[in-house]
Amino acid sequence: MAKLKTSAAEMVAAARARIREIETPDLIAMVDDPEVVIVDIRDVRERQRTGFIPGSVHAPRGMVEFWVDPESPYFKEVFGQDKTYVFHCASGWRSALTVATLQDMGFDAAHLREGFSTWEAQGGPLERAEDK
Repeated sequence: MAKLKTSAAEMVAAARARIREIETPDLIAMVDDPEVVIVDIRDVRERQRTGFIPGSVHAPRGMVEFWVDPESPYFKEVFGQDKTYVFHCASGWRSALTVATLQDMGFDAAHLREGFSTWEAQGGPLERAEDK
């Protein structure tokens, strides 16, 4: 296989250099803020397996750009509000790339730097599918 021009790790580093990153304790403090929308871009199976942040919006990674674009037939109203959006994945890699892309589109957002991986250990509230 030919060597890639840019590795995934390099893409993530470049994205992180130009986006806003939120630390886990800071997002834990924002969980109940009605002006903050926490967006989980993990696969539905990840959410089922490890739980999720209560009140978070699930937006599959492959649909995010379409869901935030008011001109897209897939636009979701939750992204049309004047609120603070914080995206997260498991480790912060996918959400960094997502937020960089959204920033390029003109959509203001931040991401959870360490992802969901440290959420529970740092005291973040957790909900599981069976809790519903």
